[in-house]
Amino acid sequence: MLSYTEQQQTLGEQLAAFIQQHPRLFILTGAGISTDSGIPSYRDSTGAWRSPPPVLHQEYMKQLAVRQRYWGRSLAGWHTMRDAQPNTGHRILAAMESAGLVELLVTQNVDRLHQKAGSERVIDLHGRADIVACMECNFEVDRDQMHHWCRELNPDFSTPRFTVATRPDGDSDFETDFSAFNVPTCPHCQGIMKARVVYYGDNVPKETVYGAIDALERSRGMLSIGSSLQVFSGFRFNRHAASKNIPQVALTEGITRADELLQLKLDGPIAPVLKVCAGRLGIDWN
Repeated sequence: MLSYTEQQQTLGEQLAAFIQQHPRLFILTGAGISTDSGIPSYRDSTGAWRSPPPVLHQEYMKQLAVRQRYWGRSLAGWHTMRDAQPNTGHRILAAMESAGLVELLVTQNVDRLHQKAGSERVIDLHGRADIVACMECNFEVDRDQMHHWCRELNPDFSTPRFTVATRPDGDSDFETDFSAFNVPTCPHCQGIMKARVVYYGDNVPKETVYGAIDALERSRGMLSIGSSLQVFSGFRFNRHAASKNIPQVALTEGITRADELLQLKLDGPIAPVLKVCAGRLGIDWN
């Protein structure tokens, strides 16, 4: 029986062999790539929710109470995402792009860590959490500015002094009475302000999907990393790759929705496996 280190070595070598055979990759990443940066994932290794599902788009737009709760809790949770730094996995993928191995990287994450690591060929499938926009006139501000307005309008509101569990979307897990929380509106038209994120129940813009599919069809292989692929917005690319006979490999811990579509499934820790892979490919990522 292989030791844990030997298992990582074997998985990394298998991934390197796949990339050598299919050197122009379409890469899809999920929350698992960012957990080593301190940002938690939505689901466990079985695909089940670790915590209650994120806010729904329609509820956010229709219910003031949902917006009050979201922005009140965000004051405690956003700093985790804002201050997060790229980890080994992000840096290796950026180095793979520099080596000419990546056609496009599509991420389901909203943390912008791939860009911070140096990746340039990136589509933020679900948007970005660091920008807040008006849903009426499209006015945009940095999220830190939105939080500044929240604090100005709610000088007596205090977030917990104890450590709270943060969530992948910049939210946090704590409960209090949010009914008096004043949510800033657009300074130009008083419209609803919302993070530039595709909330659950909303749709990824068609032009974003079409651009990603074009890149997928130019690719020679698809690599999914750190995602259970339970959400259709990401899983659609696995289905499309299968329909075009594009070979697929997934690196994640636990099951994925696309397991039956894969030519290779690598069940293991992301960063250690990618380090072995990079070494085999001669990629300098440090």
